[in-house]
Amino acid sequence: MVTAVQPLPRPPAPVRVAVAPRMPSLRHLGPNWYATVMGTAIVGSAGIALPLDVPGMRAACTVVWVLSALLLAVVLTARAAHWVHHRDQARAHLLDPSVAPFYGCPAMALLAVGVGTLTVGKDVVGEGPATTAAFVLFGAGTLIGLAAAVVVPYLMVVRHRITPGSASPVWLLPVVAPMVSASFGPLLVPYLPPGQWREAMLLASYAMFGLSLLATLLILPVLFARLVHHGPLPLALTPALFLVLGPLGQSTTAVNKLADVAPGAIDAPYAAGLGALAVVHGVPVMGFALLWLALAAAMVLRAARRGMPFTMGWWAFTFPVGTCVTGAQTLAEHTGLVAYEWLAVALYVFLVAAWAAAGALTLRGLLRRELLAAPR
Repeated sequence: MVTAVQPLPRPPAPVRVAVAPRMPSLRHLGPNWYATVMGTAIVGSAGIALPLDVPGMRAACTVVWVLSALLLAVVLTARAAHWVHHRDQARAHLLDPSVAPFYGCPAMALLAVGVGTLTVGKDVVGEGPATTAAFVLFGAGTLIGLAAAVVVPYLMVVRHRITPGSASPVWLLPVVAPMVSASFGPLLVPYLPPGQWREAMLLASYAMFGLSLLATLLILPVLFARLVHHGPLPLALTPALFLVLGPLGQSTTAVNKLADVAPGAIDAPYAAGLGALAVVHGVPVMGFALLWLALAAAMVLRAARRGMPFTMGWWAFTFPVGTCVTGAQTLAEHTGLVAYEWLAVALYVFLVAAWAAAGALTLRGLLRRELLAAPR
């Protein structure tokens, strides 16, 4: 008699407990996302200064400023969550020589929205609240910008491994933030008490102007040497060439706006000299900016023909060009040349087109969950 062997009962399947991921979509959210705020804010503040009498222009710039303020709130919250839930990745960003320079962007985002608050936002919130918010954003942005201008170069020297031929236009980001403060400071001078307060703000702005300008003059030769000796940047990084326009256009804007408020903040002999400096500095620097714009545009067209992909680097087409818009407009006011007005309008048309393209492609990338995915 054969007895069939009964199969042993299967052990119960292990219970799988679903563990909610800790903010997985924010792990790869880097400081470069502040560029969306910068690029949006400059569209509003640059547009409001143009010599155009277009119906609805001010209303459109106001809407853009509101959008930039909302973006700033969203990115600040997301980055705070990133530091809370992904500290290891945040520290890794600081030690990554290709990411750390973007820590100059938070300061510029705060400052760009602050400028818009004082020039455009007062139509929405009133002059008193707009002035208070502008001072807060200026103070926070300036402190963060000065810290980034020291900390990031320090890390580049003592912690980052910089290989020959790795110079990048993003190296300018930490040192250009104080230049944005230098162009914001003159807008606040009239709101300060006459005497020491106004003079201190004026000279502090000039100090940040010099800090940023001289640091830029150190980096530009290294960058051009990298291009000459090692060839064009990789396709995805080519838009970063437009970042060079940032300190050029912003310095022109800063020196002209500072000259506007100098007579009410410093003694007459110096005020007259600073007025002359605005044109003596601004005209040649804007000339070099146009040269670099042509060179960078040629490089971008070359990269586009070879399949340049969309990345967050496309936002480099916005804020730096916007600084050239404001720089050209301030030169038009100081020289009386209509040619600078036309230049400002032409650059603004490019700025709006670039902002619309970068914004639409960024939104598409977010909806497809491509931009926040792990880098490949």
